[in-house]
Amino acid sequence: MPAHLALRFDPAVVVLSYLTAVFASYVALDLAQRVRTPDRAVARSWWIAGSLSMGTGIWAMHFVGMLALKLPFAAGYDTGITLLSWLAAVGASAIALRVAAQDRLTPTRLAVGAVSMGAGICAMHYTGMAALVLAPGVRWRWDLVAASAAVAAGAAAAALYIFFWLRRLPRAWARWGQLAAALVMGAAVAGMHYTGMAAAGIDAASVCLSADALRGDNLGTLVAGATFALLLLTLFTSALDARGERRSSRLQQSLHAATTELHEIALRDALTGLANRQLLNDRLQHAAARGQRDGSRLALLTVNLDGFKPINDSFGLAAGDEVLREAARRLQGLARGHDTLARLAADEFVLLLEGEAADATLAQIAQRLLDALAEPMHGVPGAANQPLRLSASIGIALYGGEGPGEVLIAQADSAAQAVKRAGGNGFAFFEAHMQAGVREQVELAHDLRAALAREPGSGRLALHYQPKVATAEGEVAGVEALLRWQHPRRGAVGPGVFIPVAERFGLIVPLGDWVIKESCRQLAAWRDEGLQMRVAVNLSVQQLRQPDALVRRFEEAIAAHGVDARQLTCEITESVAMDDAAATERALQRLATLGLSLSIDDFGTGYSSLAYLRRLPVSQLKIDRSFIQDLETSADARAIVKAVIELAHALSLQVVAEGVETEGQAEVLRGKRCDKLQGFLFARPMPAEALTRWARGHDAANSQLRFSSSVYGWLETGAGV
Repeated sequence: MPAHLALRFDPAVVVLSYLTAVFASYVALDLAQRVRTPDRAVARSWWIAGSLSMGTGIWAMHFVGMLALKLPFAAGYDTGITLLSWLAAVGASAIALRVAAQDRLTPTRLAVGAVSMGAGICAMHYTGMAALVLAPGVRWRWDLVAASAAVAAGAAAAALYIFFWLRRLPRAWARWGQLAAALVMGAAVAGMHYTGMAAAGIDAASVCLSADALRGDNLGTLVAGATFALLLLTLFTSALDARGERRSSRLQQSLHAATTELHEIALRDALTGLANRQLLNDRLQHAAARGQRDGSRLALLTVNLDGFKPINDSFGLAAGDEVLREAARRLQGLARGHDTLARLAADEFVLLLEGEAADATLAQIAQRLLDALAEPMHGVPGAANQPLRLSASIGIALYGGEGPGEVLIAQADSAAQAVKRAGGNGFAFFEAHMQAGVREQVELAHDLRAALAREPGSGRLALHYQPKVATAEGEVAGVEALLRWQHPRRGAVGPGVFIPVAERFGLIVPLGDWVIKESCRQLAAWRDEGLQMRVAVNLSVQQLRQPDALVRRFEEAIAAHGVDARQLTCEITESVAMDDAAATERALQRLATLGLSLSIDDFGTGYSSLAYLRRLPVSQLKIDRSFIQDLETSADARAIVKAVIELAHALSLQVVAEGVETEGQAEVLRGKRCDKLQGFLFARPMPAEALTRWARGHDAANSQLRFSSSVYGWLETGAGV
């Protein structure tokens, strides 16, 4: 029987084959993380690329290991069979990465994956051995062949287990764990290869029939170098992808944090940082639901500061803002962690308490609030080191577990108003005799909400328009739109009735949004009829406290109806402009960047700083009707109106006088060079269709009408009265 060769291997090439296996294992472990990406297309791309890269690395290890074999004759490897062995390695790698991409490694997956991968590795190895075509052929020791197959399956099982084990390591240990795992896996793969090589019996007198195919020489070094380059490129690409994923993850986290912060800002009062009406309504709704479900009680305290306006008038806006912030800090210091303290208006705070129902306890809380506010306030800007003291009127309402939670706001406010009428600086519980007014407010709020939603039988909201007349030419210079509500049972409900209800029950913002949309719609309708319009929308303080939402509403309405932003004017009352002056200035600047014009309404009825007015991007002042009605009989009224007009003109602002009802008033205003007049003397408010006919008739009477009209969405108490 021919003698078998004693197989000898080149130690340097053996080491090279082991290092190739280690490097291939390290890259495979790295690729396993990429294949688990949630993006299916990206995961599929990494699976294909990873299978090719990992398979090439494992195949190169075996091929280099075979080249480490020292034979007494010239040897070569059949090209086609060698290619088949490479495909087997790629297939085994594809199975490994597919299993590694699963969320969990179950015993069934481990067994099936290990057997499939082991079979693929054996197929790769023994197909690669078959590429060495010998005559006579190789005689196999089947016990060692079986041992090599067991080693292959065991190595595959170990590889899969290590894939999933690495996921549990902290990030700081992941790379070291991956390196240790690669050393173990490289040893297992090399062990399988050299066990399989030991199973091959080669006759010493064999002749290699494939000697002219792939030759040894420096082929091993070439294959290893090329494979290392491929694996290194794959690893580098994987590292870049991982870095990109980490950066993307950080950006997503930053975006989530920014979104959360913006959402939090939208629910907070800009001046004090307390909850705003939106957040209060949400928490009140959930608290009421809990009360109805499990019988828990809750109470609401309305805190109205007494005499806050004189502080603004005497010491200025900065002093008023600081007083409000200090009052908020003192009230917040007495609230528990699960209580909600909100600011609803300039000088109105609300404290929502859950789990407090005893009258004695609530009375103690109210008294502590009064005592905290009564402590002297030092260092208020503009107060010349004079300590300021505050008092408040507090109304307390208890929720009995029935009806909407928002009824508490109306009840507590009614109780606070009773305290204020009695002189202030005290507290009172809501009592049954106050219920009639509260019930009417709640019903009006419900019906107004239904009207905004256009529910059947809820009545109709509409804008009526009153012309403005240019003083010099006598031409129509614009119109003012007055908000009207035709109630299905009550008939016409004036703004002086439903606007306070809207403010109290958090409906003023959606009501203002409706006015913006309707004004832009009517502006587009007039444009289609050949009338060039300028639309002015009056803004409430609640809208200005949500500048992002306000700007978005204008952008949406402008885009929906295709109108020019320069045809829009926003009007705010003087008192609104002075409430949280810094926040108002920022909001108005953002509106101005859209191209909207700005106007100060009811000028002269509140306290304002000329330096502050100069910073606002306003183009018009509107004199309140209270100064106009006494023009014919009061020298003081004439002096005030003259001063306002001269002040406005000095600041390059136009002046509008509203409430003009007599020709005598109009003559005085013309003599003082007031720019525009408005009132019953010229026309009463009318629907849009009637105004169009009126405008065309006025156009015919004046030969040519320059109708730069302004639609003013009236959102103030007493509007249109």
